[in-house]
Amino acid sequence: MLKGVLLGFMAFAAYAFSDAFVKSLRGSLPAYEAVFIGAALGLTALPFIKGRGDRWRDALLAQRRDLYLVRAGASAIGSIAAVIAFTALPMAEAFALIFLMPIFVTILSVLVLKEDVGWRRWSAVVAGFIGVLVVLRPGFRALGVGHLAAITCGLSGAISMIALRLAGPHEKRVSLFGAGIIGSMLVSGVLMLAHFRWPHPAQWGLLLGYGLLSALGSVLLMLATRLAPANHVAPTQYSQMLWAVLLGYAVFDDRLDWPMAIGIAIILGAGMFTLVREERVTSWWRRMRML
Repeated sequence: MLKGVLLGFMAFAAYAFSDAFVKSLRGSLPAYEAVFIGAALGLTALPFIKGRGDRWRDALLAQRRDLYLVRAGASAIGSIAAVIAFTALPMAEAFALIFLMPIFVTILSVLVLKEDVGWRRWSAVVAGFIGVLVVLRPGFRALGVGHLAAITCGLSGAISMIALRLAGPHEKRVSLFGAGIIGSMLVSGVLMLAHFRWPHPAQWGLLLGYGLLSALGSVLLMLATRLAPANHVAPTQYSQMLWAVLLGYAVFDDRLDWPMAIGIAIILGAGMFTLVREERVTSWWRRMRML
C-alpha cells in the first residue's frame, strides 16, 4: 500500500509540473489550442491505461452514453478553464480555488444524488466558502477572469465526479480516461480553428512538457490505485499545493501575502475534511477503480 501512496505523490507532482509548463506559455497561445495539443499528447498514456480485455474503441464507449458525454464536456470545460486560471493567477491561488471541487461535490450530492449530508460536511462547505472570501477579498483587490476560470475548473471537476457516481463503479478504466481526453480534444479542437497559431519551437517544448507530464501523471495514478485503495491515494492530490508554492516562488516569482495563505489553508482544510468524511459515509470511494 505504501508504494501506491508514493506513486500517488509522484502522479500529482507530475500534474503540478505539467501545469507549470502550460503557465510558462504566459498566454502566448489560446488556451483551447494548448488544451488540444496537450490532450493529443495525452493519448500516449492510452496503451498503459487500457486493460488486457479492453478494446481500443472502448475509449469512445460507455455503459451510460449520456453520462460519458457529461464527463467529456465537463473535462473539456475544466481543462480550458485550468489553463486560463494558471495563466492569469499565481499557481497557489489557482490551485486553492480549483480545490473547491470536494465542496462542490458535497453540494451536488445533495442536489443531484439526493444524498443525506450531515452537519459536519455542511460545516466544511461553509468553511470552504469563507476561505474563498479570504483569498479573493472582494472589494479589496481586483478580481479577474482567472479567478472565475479556477472556480469553473473546480465545479467542472465536481460535475464529472457526480457523473461517475451515477454511472456506477463498473465503467472500464479506458472509458473513464477516454471521456476526458477525447472530450477535451473535440471541444478545444473546434474552438481553436478560427484562431489557430502554429507554435514556434520554444512553445512546442512547453506544450510537450504540458501534455506528456499530464499523461505520465495519469499512468502513475492508475498504478497507484492498483497498489492502494483509492481513499488512501486521493489525499495525495493536496501535495500539489506544496508544488504550486515552490514552483510559483522559484520559477514565476509568485508571492503570497498572509491573508491569502490563511484563506488557502482554510480551503485545503475544508476540502481534506470533506474527502475524509466522504470516504467514511459513502462506500462508492471504496468501489472506485480509478480516481
